[in-house]
Amino acid sequence: MAKRDYYKVLDVPRTATEAEIKKAYRRLAMKYHPDRNPDDRDAEESFKEAKEACEVLTDPHKRAAYDQHGHAGVEASGRAGGARGGFSADAFGDIFGDVFGDIFGGARRSGRSQAFRGADLRYELELELPQAVFGHHAEIEVARLAECEVCKGSGAAKGSQPATCDTCGGAGQVRISQGFFQLQQTCPRCRGTGSIVRNPCDTCLGQGRVRRTRKLAVKVPAGVDNGDRVRLAGEGEAGRNGGPPGDLYVEVHVREHPIFERDGEHLSCEVPVSFATAALGGAVAVPTLGGDVQLKIPPETQSGRVFRLRDKGVKPVRGGARGDLFCRVVVETPVHLTEEQRELIRRLDDSLATQAGKHAPRAKGFLEGVKRFFSGEPGPTQR
Repeated sequence: MAKRDYYKVLDVPRTATEAEIKKAYRRLAMKYHPDRNPDDRDAEESFKEAKEACEVLTDPHKRAAYDQHGHAGVEASGRAGGARGGFSADAFGDIFGDVFGDIFGGARRSGRSQAFRGADLRYELELELPQAVFGHHAEIEVARLAECEVCKGSGAAKGSQPATCDTCGGAGQVRISQGFFQLQQTCPRCRGTGSIVRNPCDTCLGQGRVRRTRKLAVKVPAGVDNGDRVRLAGEGEAGRNGGPPGDLYVEVHVREHPIFERDGEHLSCEVPVSFATAALGGAVAVPTLGGDVQLKIPPETQSGRVFRLRDKGVKPVRGGARGDLFCRVVVETPVHLTEEQRELIRRLDDSLATQAGKHAPRAKGFLEGVKRFFSGEPGPTQR
């Protein structure tokens, strides 16, 4: 029976990439594999046909010969003989492993040992609020795994070298058969490095890394807030087998301030004001992170009123306008009064009581609301 066109077998266009060809083969292999279709001759033939097509079209030389001369070109070159008679175990394993390896997370064989990037580290840096607002230079100490200076990271004693792993042959991976799947996984003996240390270094005990504490200078930019991170590239743990080091992330934590509270780019604080200043008006000194400023208090200011001081907040680290400072007035009740002062307050209170509605509109409105509540009378908005 004449062979079918390989592209039609896999149902791909003649311009298909290698990845598209392998994807098509994977679909057919899952459908027609003999283990899934026992005693089904048609399925077995379809599986062999798909294997042969994939083997030819994923080989650049065979594909070029096939595209130019068809099946005759491949046969004449002698490159498709194995495909007609069935794959060898190695050839089948290579193609099948490439196609199915990504399903099970297996790494592909690279033919050489693997390098491993060092782990990233995190350091928590506590700052005062002014340091976070205006920026800060800090010196920190970080314990990390650094490259052993004696063996230069090889793990082998002076005068010796690591030997090629005889389990994986230096590839760092081994093949495991699971049914009709051939998977790759990290070599259990060398743990993916591709080499083993027979004569370990006395300093690092064959690990290639030792734990050391290092001092580092950290430049914290102005405007950082809780949870912001400063990245120090390459200051994490040393890599293995020649791999690059990881990074160090310095995470900022801002301590509570005795006066200010921060909300993003804005600050807020409470400003105590005397009864006389609140009633008659005046000015009070208000602290800001840039120094004291005078806040004008208008007459008859009530406790709880908020004043806004523009551009006295924080300039965000990621850019944008500087925030504001919100000052909440708290009228302070005098304490430790003398008898004379008490008498003066009583006289003032008696004077104010003669026209309570004029001098205390909130109190009058509150008392009227209470009376209506207990009498059942509707409020002004309910009539």
